[in-house]
Amino acid sequence: MLEDQRYLDAIADADPYPYWFDDADEPDSNPTLVRSENCDLCVVGGGYTGLWTAIIAKERDPSRDVILIEAHEVGSAASGRNGGFVDASLTHGVTNGKTRFPDELPVLEDLGKRNLDEIEHAIKRYNIDCDWERTGAIDVATTFHPASYLDELREEFGLLKSLGQPVEFLDSQAMQLQVNSTTYRGGLWRRDRAALVDPARLAWGLKAAAESLGVRIYEDTKATAIERDGVGVLVTTPLGRIRSGRVALGTNAFPPLLRRLRHYIAPVYDYVLVTEPLTPQQMDSIGWVNRQGLSDIPNQFHYYRLTADNRILWGGYDAVYYFRGKVRSELDSRPETWAKLSRHFFDTFPQLEDLRFSHAWGGAIDTCARFSVFWGRAMQGRVGYALGYTGLGTASTRFGAEVMLDLLDGKRSRATETEFVRSHPLPFPPEPFRFLGIQATRWSLDREDRTGRRNAWLRAIDRLGLGFDS
Repeated sequence: MLEDQRYLDAIADADPYPYWFDDADEPDSNPTLVRSENCDLCVVGGGYTGLWTAIIAKERDPSRDVILIEAHEVGSAASGRNGGFVDASLTHGVTNGKTRFPDELPVLEDLGKRNLDEIEHAIKRYNIDCDWERTGAIDVATTFHPASYLDELREEFGLLKSLGQPVEFLDSQAMQLQVNSTTYRGGLWRRDRAALVDPARLAWGLKAAAESLGVRIYEDTKATAIERDGVGVLVTTPLGRIRSGRVALGTNAFPPLLRRLRHYIAPVYDYVLVTEPLTPQQMDSIGWVNRQGLSDIPNQFHYYRLTADNRILWGGYDAVYYFRGKVRSELDSRPETWAKLSRHFFDTFPQLEDLRFSHAWGGAIDTCARFSVFWGRAMQGRVGYALGYTGLGTASTRFGAEVMLDLLDGKRSRATETEFVRSHPLPFPPEPFRFLGIQATRWSLDREDRTGRRNAWLRAIDRLGLGFDS
């Protein structure tokens, strides 16, 4: 009981607010749309997908008139409150990519690396101050889970080596020299294929970049409907309307304007803690001098990293789906998950027993049955969409935007020729079967993490090509 109280005391004073938003650089709000407007391209959604779409559209054709609308504030949802992991994978990891697109894996991995490079170039080109650190990422096998998970890590190492990627396998001793936790059995350091970023400042920097290119941005402007309008599309908002030649949808976890897409995505809530800044002595006790992003590898995984001021962000594990896919601000708070995360943190880093958490929050991300972005068009090609990113969207949203523009513009590219782009995931079943199926999957994944055995339910959905992840 005393041990449990220690974990609870550590979160007692945490501010239930995203750490990233405690920043004096937050931009002023943009006006609400209160009239009718016309444009060549209307982008719906002010997260990364929408921002990259607007920027790339103007870079390709500076004369194109682009309007972006956001229901709240740019970067206020998942794009501004995630962990800040910028990963080159477009397929939610190389293993998932091999399972679903084995023949295209080399192409998809190359496209992912090029996409990561383009993000870095854009940050430099637009002088975006977002604490970009291309330190790579380490996937970790721990003593909390079956030893077979370490074997899976070795298999992934071999797969990445066969693809010619700069990757290093770390045994227990080598892993603990990178980051000091006695729970580590081994790690896989993907050196050049991941970076860390302040996600909110990246979103705000992309907003400024879009405006510098001439994009008109309206905030507190929710799209309530889209419909055909002659040779274009009419986007309706509470106080105005936009007539546009093309529309790009980047609403992700929020209910899509195209009702048929609601069967393909499930909003999943993810929760995060951030500590107080570590003292020099505390930093010495954990090492971590190379500042890589870390995540452990079970089904229910943690992701963690250092911030610019040497706090530790610690998130993940619970992936919570609420009945009927509810997305509401009150669901951003889940104290029982914060308590669980606190206990897991101190199990991993007992040497930091006096550390406290300063911030605790949550938010919804969009997941789909294949765990990676998918695309499509509607209204005779006038409307495009990209959604379903799951947990690695910080980087892949740029790729999603680029491909969505290719599809809207009728442009063939290396990406648009892939089955990855041409195919859709399987839809989730309707309620209440969706909720019951997701709960059964969560229970089964937890059991696999404890026993190392995949039960009949998981084997069945594997055969169907279905899945659930955060």
